[in-house]
Amino acid sequence: MAEKFQLDLPRRPRRLRRSAAMRALVAETQLRAADLIAPLFVIDGTGGPEEVESMPGVRRLNLRDLQAEVEALAGLGIPAVALFPCLDPSLKDDVGSRACDPDALVLRAVRAVKEAVPEMVVITDVALDPYTTHGHDGILNEAGTDLLNDATVEVLCRMAVLQGEAGVDLVAPSDMMDGRVGAIRAALDAAGLTDVGILAYSAKFASAFYGPFRDAVGSASAAGTRLLDKSTYQLSPGNRREAMVEVDLDEAEGADIVMVKPAGPYLDIIREVRDRTELPVAAYQVSGEYAQIHAAARLGWLDLERTRDESLLAIKRAGADMILTYFARDVASALARA
Repeated sequence: MAEKFQLDLPRRPRRLRRSAAMRALVAETQLRAADLIAPLFVIDGTGGPEEVESMPGVRRLNLRDLQAEVEALAGLGIPAVALFPCLDPSLKDDVGSRACDPDALVLRAVRAVKEAVPEMVVITDVALDPYTTHGHDGILNEAGTDLLNDATVEVLCRMAVLQGEAGVDLVAPSDMMDGRVGAIRAALDAAGLTDVGILAYSAKFASAFYGPFRDAVGSASAAGTRLLDKSTYQLSPGNRREAMVEVDLDEAEGADIVMVKPAGPYLDIIREVRDRTELPVAAYQVSGEYAQIHAAARLGWLDLERTRDESLLAIKRAGADMILTYFARDVASALARA
């Protein structure tokens, strides 16, 4: 009988993988419900919920259903929601006038959430794409070829103040206009809203992964296409250094949290931002990331839960302190059962 072969190895890393308990003991990165922010789509009236066809399991909610949803999320330990209004097309125009309506849907949604769950952190989007007929994030020039930076920022400031007055905790400018973080900070402070924070979409890329979101808020149908070219204001996917310039500017202008969007295709950017700043770092696992995992799982090509959890763990491992994800409720439910 041959003598048993044994390597002379002082270090055997597999010793720490021998059991589930041992793996848990040495886990370097863990995902918690408290790390998650749930994006929610809001509609007016008493109808719905409305299914978003390109985002399985995601629905547009009226205000009453919104309250029930945030109560459920709070019960699962999710600390924050991000609200996105979906307006009737008849309420949209070229300059997004409804964004500054004192009775705007998103303002009523903020109040509804705070009435239902006062301790829930509420984040509101500051951009014009849900309100414009062209689906862009600001005011177009006369030729319709580009956004007017400073005129857009002026409107964003008014939006942010209205949202602050409605009781929001964090305004989240997602427009990528130059100078908007500093201008919004000044406007909030001038209005006495010094406690309202800014979660800046600092490194937001001109990504192909946004299509289902544009379906959800109706900006694609308003524009007649989901293939909106936003490359004059969102970052080029190949530009790492330019992303760092944007992050540095937002931090200098008073951002309280900086964010990378999308998350999964930009893990390297998340890591570099984490190493660069002492501010909290958020990452947005966007609609296309969510939709592709669901699509592959429906075809039987991927395991939905394992792929979902791995994708989020990777974002956390890259350095994100918090993650906006449409999987938030499902993941928190799974964690509660574990």
